[in-house]
Amino acid sequence: MTAVPSSVRRAAALAAAGLLLAGCGLSEELDREMNPGRASDPVATPSAPSAATPSGANATAPTGLGTPPVIAGPSGSVAGRPGERRPSATATGRCPRSGLTMSPGMVTAAMGLRAMSVTATNCGDRVRTVDGYPDIRVRGLDRELFAVTVLKGTEPVTTMDDPGPRRIALEPGQSAYTSLVWRYSAVDAGTRRGSGVYVEIGPGKGAPRRTVEPDGGLDIGETGMLGTTAWQRSPAS
Repeated sequence: MTAVPSSVRRAAALAAAGLLLAGCGLSEELDREMNPGRASDPVATPSAPSAATPSGANATAPTGLGTPPVIAGPSGSVAGRPGERRPSATATGRCPRSGLTMSPGMVTAAMGLRAMSVTATNCGDRVRTVDGYPDIRVRGLDRELFAVTVLKGTEPVTTMDDPGPRRIALEPGQSAYTSLVWRYSAVDAGTRRGSGVYVEIGPGKGAPRRTVEPDGGLDIGETGMLGTTAWQRSPAS
C-alpha cells in the first residue's frame, strides 16, 4: 500500500475544516460571535488556489447560507454531503416505513452559538414529501423529554436566511435538509444532564418521527430554545 504523504493529509484536513463552516449566513454569524467588535467583511472570491490545496484538487467551496456541513459517518469518516445520491436503503432493508431516513450533520460551534443540519432522504420507491418546518422533540440520556422550545425560524437564537415553509416532493434518492441552531447551556460532563442526546425529528407536523443521535449531543439544556429553518432541497437533488 502506498503511504499518503503527511503534507497531503494536512491539506485534506484543512479543506474539510473549511467545508464545515461553509455557507455565507452561518459563517458570518459565527464570525460575529468570535469578533463582536468587527463588522462583517465582504466575502472575497479567491483568484488562485490556496497554498494548502493539494496539486490537482478541485476545492470548490459551497456558497449560500443553507449549505449544510459535511455529514460524518458512524465511525467519523466522511459519508458525503446532504443531497448526494446514495443507494436506496430498500435493498438493505433499512428503509423505515415512512420512506424517509434522517441523518444528522456535524455540530459546528463558535463561542456560544451551535449549528447542525439534518438531512431527510427518500430511501423508498415512490415520491415522499417534507412540508414546512421539521417536527422536533429533544430527549436526554434517560429518554426524558426536555422542555425545549422549538422555533419555526432561527430568531431570537440568531439570524439566518430561511427559505420559508413550502411542500417539497422528493423522488427516490433525493433529499432535503433543515438547519438547527441553539445557544450553549452548561452540561454536566459526568451525568450528561442538560445534553440533548436524542433528537426525534419528523418531516412535518403529525408525520412519523425518526430518532437521531448527534455526535456529542445538543448542549442546549433542558429548557433552551432550538431554532430551525424550513426544509429546503439539497443542492444535488
